[in-house]
Amino acid sequence: MANSQIERGQEWLGKLLKLAGVSAAVTGKKVIDTLEDGESFWLTIDERDLTPEQIQELIGANGAVLDALQYLANSTLNLNQPPEQQGSYTIELDGYRLKRQTEIRAIAQSAMEQVRTTGQRVEIKSLSSSERRLVHQFLKEYPDLETFSQGKEPNRQLIVRIASESVGESDY
Repeated sequence: MANSQIERGQEWLGKLLKLAGVSAAVTGKKVIDTLEDGESFWLTIDERDLTPEQIQELIGANGAVLDALQYLANSTLNLNQPPEQQGSYTIELDGYRLKRQTEIRAIAQSAMEQVRTTGQRVEIKSLSSSERRLVHQFLKEYPDLETFSQGKEPNRQLIVRIASESVGESDY
């Protein structure tokens, strides 16, 4: 079943890029991710035939266009699919997601250290929904800490604090 989900994702993203006037191959792979429930797939846009300008346009400012493509992929590819055929799709281009995951992990690590050192909660601003989800996942393995998101988009922020405090909102 994973192969059909990957193929469906590749085909969908390839068609979308073509409609946008971008000619690029799309590869896919299943990812073994211990942080997430369900199946995860990476759809990688091959940048070799793209100009630097096209790459930048597809990534967008702070990854906004790539985030939008990823949101569309997850919404569209999971629409009307039974739960066992749904998956989580990550769209990668030019190593952007891998670099950003490293940055997000460093932000989470820094917040964890600050909370443990000061005992004060830390607010992390300017993260997309998927980036907040990564911080939640990175820090859920530490039982002395808890994370939750508060506020409304576009000013939603992630809070990291000592677990003994009362629980707030938990949506991404």
